[in-house]
Amino acid sequence: MQQWTEAFEDFAKKLLEESEVPGAVIAVARDGEWIYQKSFGVRDQDQQLSLSMDTVFGIASVTKSFTCAAIMQLQEAGKLSVTDPVIRYLPEFRFLDDEMTNAITIEHFMAHTPGMPPLPYLDGAMKRSLEHDPAILGTEAEEELKTVPYLDTYAEVLEAIAKWKGTALGAPGTAFSYNNDGYGLLGAIIERVSNMSYEQYLTEHILGPLGMTRTVFAVEDLADSKDVTTLYTRKKIDGHEQVIAAPLWHDAPAMRACGFLKSTARDLLTYLELFRTGGEAPASGVLSRESIHQMTTPHARCDGYRSYGYGLMVSPAFPGGALIEHGGSLKGISSHVFVQPQTGLSGVVLCNVDGVPVRDLVLGILNTISNRSADALIYPIEKIELPGERLGEYVGLYKSQEWMKAEIVSKENELYLEADGQAYPLIPVGADSFVFRRGRSTVWIDFFRSAEGKVERMSYSLRQLTKAE
Repeated sequence: MQQWTEAFEDFAKKLLEESEVPGAVIAVARDGEWIYQKSFGVRDQDQQLSLSMDTVFGIASVTKSFTCAAIMQLQEAGKLSVTDPVIRYLPEFRFLDDEMTNAITIEHFMAHTPGMPPLPYLDGAMKRSLEHDPAILGTEAEEELKTVPYLDTYAEVLEAIAKWKGTALGAPGTAFSYNNDGYGLLGAIIERVSNMSYEQYLTEHILGPLGMTRTVFAVEDLADSKDVTTLYTRKKIDGHEQVIAAPLWHDAPAMRACGFLKSTARDLLTYLELFRTGGEAPASGVLSRESIHQMTTPHARCDGYRSYGYGLMVSPAFPGGALIEHGGSLKGISSHVFVQPQTGLSGVVLCNVDGVPVRDLVLGILNTISNRSADALIYPIEKIELPGERLGEYVGLYKSQEWMKAEIVSKENELYLEADGQAYPLIPVGADSFVFRRGRSTVWIDFFRSAEGKVERMSYSLRQLTKAE
């Protein structure tokens, strides 16, 4: 035990220092018993306030599994089925044409497979909090925000999606692309079916029964709001990126279902017991074994390593047994949770600044516990030869309407991905599939072709980006 914790802590301290993290907490359990807990740094740099396992952090998209748990509860109660069309509960919903609209099911939203490309509507839902945040003044985000309408209600989100004109990624169920808009609408479905607000439903039916008393949507709702982290973000000042305090919490009332819970390491480890035990945890009445099985079954391929269940990612071939996990990122938030049922391990990583490679910390935990180097490769990279004449097929600029972009360039008979001011050499590993190393991470990308065989999209950061003409 001592050997792995020392090796992991050396690794974690170095990574957190490199990422200029003001504060982080990490907790790990085996078979429900805590085997490691550690805080790094502080929750507030100015006041030098300490962290604890009960400090409240944002968890961002880790919220998605809670949303799916609520849907599964409603299915267990016979109030809906995940295979029902969305329009049964949201008759106002429209996407492109009647054929697409009628074919999109609740499950497609849960697995990010409705055929929708990345859309900018989460920023519209957050717009009122974003425009009052001094941290975005003078940034690209401030300019981008001017092009997005205010989306304060589910009705306005539905209207924006209905008005969108573009091309689907494919028929529903055929193309994975991370989709916050669909998750926002899952909140609307929960409200319609349960006759209570999304936030109230989660509190009364999931958070309360599990005893997650420090998990809330608004820190003002905490009985004791003292032990809450200050948020930090990265901003260029005088040409240099700096980590600055940015205490305003972003909110999106019409899209809280996609990523706006706040929680603690202790509460999240309690929640993860549902998935470690497959429904046999003490609060087993929250979800049935069948519901948990459905949530942790791969429903859509994300990349060559991972698939998506319902609100959770699954790596079936992970050493030691399938890894169930999810991360989250918003301003001031880097979060990741994991469960490996076969080894009995579960864990939580929470940081109070965005842009931290928190999944590398998770892999560091799992590697050191298994007596591997903390930054050991999880999967071998098996390079294949790519004919030189094919390189040009991939070259181009790829963008999404979430303002994400990446460029593929060819240099000296080799492909590179350029993004965020960095260039990464691509290693071909399959037909239209490549990997690259970013820091300690191995990132997988796929290219997608039209019916005529022309490369038209690529996967990057779990989204499908479209090639510019």
